[in-house]
Amino acid sequence: MSRIGKKPVELPSGVEAKVSGQTIEVKGPKGTRSFKATDDVTIAVEDNAVTVTPRGKSKRARQQWGMSRTMVANLVTGVTTGFKKELEIQGVGYRAAIQGNTLKLNLGLSHDVDYVAPDGVTVTAPKQTEIVVEGIDEQLVGQVASNIRAWRRPEPYKGKGIRYKGEFIFRKEGKKK
Repeated sequence: MSRIGKKPVELPSGVEAKVSGQTIEVKGPKGTRSFKATDDVTIAVEDNAVTVTPRGKSKRARQQWGMSRTMVANLVTGVTTGFKKELEIQGVGYRAAIQGNTLKLNLGLSHDVDYVAPDGVTVTAPKQTEIVVEGIDEQLVGQVASNIRAWRRPEPYKGKGIRYKGEFIFRKEGKKK
């Protein structure tokens, strides 16, 4: 029995959910998102709440039950508050700037890195050493943040690079005489 799958997803005021077949579409103040569930689960909207129930007792049905409920909850969160990832840049001369919808990164490479954010995601740089990635799709926000971080991962000796805000980097001691 899935502990996550049993809980219904509450719909806050201003959010509408519509089910057609195996597809659920959620509309809210920030936009519209949809999710197509597998045939192993049933999605229903009742009394301002979305419930997900498994079809049968197979292992796959139980796996899809909790996952589908979490995906629906992410849709509701995305269209109401949205998702946000914050990145920090550490290192001498490392900086970020926004020009239009392009993020310009100076990371100690022989060239500047230009990153164009995909549709549905906004990238801002409130300071030269901070990057904020926001959007209504949690997977896309996380992927964009990961792509930006991949240009210069934090290294273990000095800690220079791009890291998630609050991320702990295990530091190594280095050579001794």
